[in-house]
Amino acid sequence: MKLRVEQVSFRYPSGVQALQDVRLEIASGECLALVGENGAGKTTLVKLFNGLLHPSQGAVLVGDWRTDEHSTAELAGRVGFLFQNPDDQLFERSVRRDVAFGPRNLGLAASEVDQRVNSALEQVGLSQVADQHPYDLQYNQRKLVALAATLAMRTPILVLDEPTIGQDEDQRRRVGDIIGHLKREGRTVILIAHDLDFVAEQAERVLVMAGGQVLQDGPTVEVLVQSDTLARAAVAPPQLVRLAQTLSLPSAPLDVETFLETYAASKKG
Repeated sequence: MKLRVEQVSFRYPSGVQALQDVRLEIASGECLALVGENGAGKTTLVKLFNGLLHPSQGAVLVGDWRTDEHSTAELAGRVGFLFQNPDDQLFERSVRRDVAFGPRNLGLAASEVDQRVNSALEQVGLSQVADQHPYDLQYNQRKLVALAATLAMRTPILVLDEPTIGQDEDQRRRVGDIIGHLKREGRTVILIAHDLDFVAEQAERVLVMAGGQVLQDGPTVEVLVQSDTLARAAVAPPQLVRLAQTLSLPSAPLDVETFLETYAASKKG
């Protein structure tokens, strides 16, 4: 399911111009990351994808639907959304009920809802807390509950706003494995992340934003080595890129294996 942003601008009622003439096309099955400092327009942009906001100018299309012609409830069947703050997403009396809320509102049979809930909780490693109240859990666990609720919808497009925030290394790796599974299923994944090391591991394409505009859009291996562009967006390159640049290597690989090969080759030279 293709997603298109056609000359979109957005101004909040306060007068803040959050987006200015953004043009973007995301093909079905892509994994795209949006990077930039707070206030760059990233979250505003993705809230246009599921109808939480509507453009002041231009149009957003999810498949053949204009988002301003469909309700957020309708778009929820096409675009799953993980909020940055899980406390904005969780409101039920138990983890199981929170994860079941979306599928139940799709009108699915109870057996299908249960299957989706159990599968999603297993994916995030929280099956054992299914009957606990979400607010009895730690922040990082609530974030995973919110992720499970998003996964249970099984939408063709998923927006994940800072999915690794607050997570330890094991949980970060688990989130990466989940994204890898989604990509293998051919679903579209849109990441918002300040963790550019995670972006380098997961995304095939990166969109750099600042001041409500797109500074650069291209393959991850090309964009994340552009230190000047990233500096304009107030984000630092991944650690391996910074190390490669410090060592004056001929290229800046994004994975450890390629970095070591490049380093070894430079020493031989």
